[in-house]
Amino acid sequence: MASLPPVAALGVGLVLLFFGRKLFWLFVGAVGFVVGLEAATVLFPHQPDWALIAGLILGLIGAIIAIFVQKMAIGIAGFLSGGYFLMTALRSWELQSPESSWVSFLIGGVIGALLMYVVFNWALIILSSISGAHLIIHPFALSHQVASVAFLALALFGILVQGKVLESSRRPETD
Repeated sequence: MASLPPVAALGVGLVLLFFGRKLFWLFVGAVGFVVGLEAATVLFPHQPDWALIAGLILGLIGAIIAIFVQKMAIGIAGFLSGGYFLMTALRSWELQSPESSWVSFLIGGVIGALLMYVVFNWALIILSSISGAHLIIHPFALSHQVASVAFLALALFGILVQGKVLESSRRPETD
């Protein structure tokens, strides 16, 4: 997979991990970028420039859609992030071959889109925390066990932080 430079991945990952719900347009743009980068890497395996261009175009389209057409962006973000998460999880656990990844992408995508529509805030918190944790962990050469533990710890921490912010914004202020 072509990837972001480690500093960029770390920066975007941290923002998604802690502010993914608040910066919805960034979440949609980042997911569009990562999925576009992955797809272009498969379609153009020896042309990293095309992969980067495709990622940037899909990321920009995702961010624009998120700003102007939020309902459609909710479904697209849920579909792309759910699909990408399930596909990469099954690949990393060696439960499927790369050739059949599209099946898990579709299944994860449908689940992600449904979650985004049914429980929007919590789905956005969970999916942005998972995406942020993945972006933070991915650039580093960690053993499978260390990467799994670090990913889970980061994702849970992001979910807790964003959940706390969501709950505090719902509480009525008392003087």
